[in-house]
Amino acid sequence: MATAPDESIADIGFFGPVIEQAVDAVVVIDGCNNVVLFNAAAERLWGIDRRTVLGRNVRILVPADVAARYEEQIENNRLGADDQLVGSTLEVPIERPDGTRGWGSLSLSRTWIRETIYYAAFIKDVTEEVHRREELYLLSLVANETDRAVLITDSCHRAVYANRAFTDLFGYGREELIGADPSQLLAGRHTNARTLVALGNLTSGDRSETMELIAYHKDGREIWVAATVNPVFGEGGKLRNAVSVICKITETRQTQVLQQRVLEAVARDDDLDIVADLVCREVETIAPGVVCSVIRVDDQKTLRPLAAPSLPAYYSQALDGIAIGPSVGSCGTAAWRGEPVLVEDIETDPLWAPYKELPLPLGLKACWSSPIKLKDGRVAGAFAFYYREKRGPSAWHERLVEACIHLCALAIERHEAKAHIARLAYFDTLTGLPNRSQLVQAIDQRIARAQGEQAPEMAVLFLDVDSFKDVNDSLGHSADDALLVEIGQRLRSQVRPGDMVCRLGGDEFVMVLDDCGSARAAQVAERVAKSLAVPASIDGMMLSASVSIGISLYPSDSRDREELLKHADTAMYEAKNDGRGAFRFYSPGMNDQIHERLVMGNALKDALRAGHLQLHYQPQILGENGKLHGVEALARWHHPVFGQVPPSRFIALAEECGLIEAIGEWALCEACRQLAEWRAQGLAIPTISVNLSPLHFRNPSLPALISAALEASGLPADALTLEITEGVMMDKCPATIATVEAVAGLGVRLSLDDFGTGYSSLSSVSTLPIAEIKLDQSFVRDLQTDKNARAVASAVIRIGQSLGLTVVAEGVETEPQRRFLQGLRCHAMQGYLFSPAMAPAALAAWLAPRDEPAAVAGVA
Repeated sequence: MATAPDESIADIGFFGPVIEQAVDAVVVIDGCNNVVLFNAAAERLWGIDRRTVLGRNVRILVPADVAARYEEQIENNRLGADDQLVGSTLEVPIERPDGTRGWGSLSLSRTWIRETIYYAAFIKDVTEEVHRREELYLLSLVANETDRAVLITDSCHRAVYANRAFTDLFGYGREELIGADPSQLLAGRHTNARTLVALGNLTSGDRSETMELIAYHKDGREIWVAATVNPVFGEGGKLRNAVSVICKITETRQTQVLQQRVLEAVARDDDLDIVADLVCREVETIAPGVVCSVIRVDDQKTLRPLAAPSLPAYYSQALDGIAIGPSVGSCGTAAWRGEPVLVEDIETDPLWAPYKELPLPLGLKACWSSPIKLKDGRVAGAFAFYYREKRGPSAWHERLVEACIHLCALAIERHEAKAHIARLAYFDTLTGLPNRSQLVQAIDQRIARAQGEQAPEMAVLFLDVDSFKDVNDSLGHSADDALLVEIGQRLRSQVRPGDMVCRLGGDEFVMVLDDCGSARAAQVAERVAKSLAVPASIDGMMLSASVSIGISLYPSDSRDREELLKHADTAMYEAKNDGRGAFRFYSPGMNDQIHERLVMGNALKDALRAGHLQLHYQPQILGENGKLHGVEALARWHHPVFGQVPPSRFIALAEECGLIEAIGEWALCEACRQLAEWRAQGLAIPTISVNLSPLHFRNPSLPALISAALEASGLPADALTLEITEGVMMDKCPATIATVEAVAGLGVRLSLDDFGTGYSSLSSVSTLPIAEIKLDQSFVRDLQTDKNARAVASAVIRIGQSLGLTVVAEGVETEPQRRFLQGLRCHAMQGYLFSPAMAPAALAAWLAPRDEPAAVAGVA
């Protein structure tokens, strides 16, 4: 409990006004250690009001961590112990209510007043001095412990301070530096005099700057340094001191010079071996005792030495062509592992066992090799350090090699980019064959050479792969790329060294045969066809290919390169139109046929766009009672100039022009619309059949297209039958099979057209959702004259019956044919015996007199 100030304090009250005005804090405590005087300066120092202090124990003014110790010392002093407090000065911490801490310089005096010992403390505020002292201490730590050299000079450029890093860097003691001119000690024959002058001028200016220069160690060694000089000015703007911060950049500078010179060589497009040689020579200059080599790793994973200027030629020759592997010296192993390989003793290390007779006679005892990796992670080479003693790399060597492998990687990538650009300009990237640019140059060169001679013959063969799109659609891009590569290789195997095989793009190739007439050109074309017919393994499948070949001859067909290529292209189209897998020589009349096809193709596009195509409908009759089974929609085209164009002609033209899908979609929508119209008129037509090409079933959007056509016409799904070819059945592409099953899932019937003429397998018929098969008219036509035709027809009908499939016979034209088929219980027939395909109005008139049921399923 705080007590009131002792009355004896009145004895010093006479001095109260003087103490109150004192600059320093004054605190007086009585015999109970209670504060009896606390002046205004004390209030300012502690940041508290005296009313909270007077009468209370002095402990409240002392930080908690030292209060007990100070109280014990005062108590000991009261009891007559050694006087450790009174008469001495010490710094004490002062804690303020706001959490800040100050410092005071305390002097303590003791006096007796009426048998009571009083202590008077005089405290001077030294907070700023303590802070400055701490700051100076920290600055001295920074200066002495930093790895940067620090030098301070006076206005006369004499050294007044140097830290430990400075003396370590240059080898001079402080006693040698202080008072000396540092430029006289550190400069040498390679120090740039202008740099020294600039440093001198800098100290009289008002700015700081960093510059690089060569300085010298006390023992004469050159040291590249970067120096930042900061002038310090006093009153009147006069120079007082200059503070220089210096760091060693010898290795950094050497690396920068190396990088600059190599990059300049790369920018000049110097050859790769020249750049590699420059790297080796620069490294050997700045890293004495090291022997360097750069080795390339080619596409076959073999070593190809690029540069080794300090090694004899036979050394590189002995390494050339060695395959990389797990035990191929340092370089071959580093390239194989993809990581650095250090061999400190070539003589005993098993990695070098087969090769140590190369380096050892040259005094090379150790080798450290690092892989050169490109951005894509591929190991493109190895960079090696050879040593003449058994050792490993120093830290400086490691930094140097790190820079060099990046430079080598850059040079190799630049070299490969140039080579790639050259390949793009003259070679096909997929097959590696010459491209159109090189083909044009080759033909022009041959023509120019022939003009000075007796015009030797030359043949140009234009080749187009038959049905190549089917491979892409069925097996995907990887398979068609692999097939194109295989075709290119086989074409090259059929020509002589002076001939040329080119790929123009897509599935088109050109062969240029020197000194070749029509006889040899035909022989080559036949050999090519036989070569491509041999199946090749592509993505796990055995595929063969056929090509349509057009041939033009120089000089008989033309002496102009563009015309030769055009004529060969024209002849190729004739070969394709004649059945594919064949070759044709160019003849002048072919151009007229090509022109006609072009005109017809454009006319077909216009007809489709303008709605000039029509659908005619051929009835299908039930064999057991002669009633209507359904109708088949057949496209017809009447052109105002060309007249009635046969379907066999314009359907093939549509496939060639890429219109077949558009025509199929039109036929599907139009047939559904027409059947709905007939049913609305009360005509009982159970189903309508529409032919679609294999391309439709390779389109995953086909089910949606069919659904839209049915919905627009209001027809049920079972009113529509889609006729598909055997090509769809044989397509093993999962996407095609999924589309077929999705269409059947809609409830639409699927009919297999021309069954028996292709390569359909019974397993496909039995496993896929086929509801109907159609007996091809080629078998029906010969029923009366060919027992084989009768056997096939019987087999097909029985297959359909056994599988529960409807069988529709096409091309029934005679009564004997009908009776034979009826005897086999063929489900339905169609052909001219019953009716040709008719326009919608004619079919309605044909149906009118027939005794048909008044309604069919789904039709009121």
